[in-house]
Amino acid sequence: MVDPQLTAGRARTVRRALEAVRAFSDAMDRMHTGLRGDMDMNATDLSALRMLIIREGRGELVKPHDLARHLGISSASTTKLLDRLSHEGFVEREPHPHDRRALVIKLTESSRADFFRHFGARMAHMRAALEPYSDDEIDVIVRFLDEMGEALVAD
Repeated sequence: MVDPQLTAGRARTVRRALEAVRAFSDAMDRMHTGLRGDMDMNATDLSALRMLIIREGRGELVKPHDLARHLGISSASTTKLLDRLSHEGFVEREPHPHDRRALVIKLTESSRADFFRHFGARMAHMRAALEPYSDDEIDVIVRFLDEMGEALVAD
């Protein structure tokens, strides 16, 4: 038989964790709103740049289709988005290194520098927040965030 106190305690702990995730998500929303204002961009454009920064950090190539799927927009909307971001000097379309029929989307050096200039102070605060944690604790945090991220996009 399951101890009802253990179940209630576990439920409180899980609820606290989910409330912390919600609060973190709210903080991320506020940060992105600030970044949009700092960089004078709309939400979709900033989401596209964030996706490119993240994928670039992983060493992944991004094709227009990947961007469309990530943003949940049509091919036509993706073309307009890329035309706008390219015209404003944020991205470049380049031939795919292994598939001559495909294109990849890359950040320009100036947009990468601009993004990190606006994001740099926030990143320094986040690094400082991690200082008190051991490597093992950070590994647990990373695993937790990865699993929460997967849970959010699961069908």
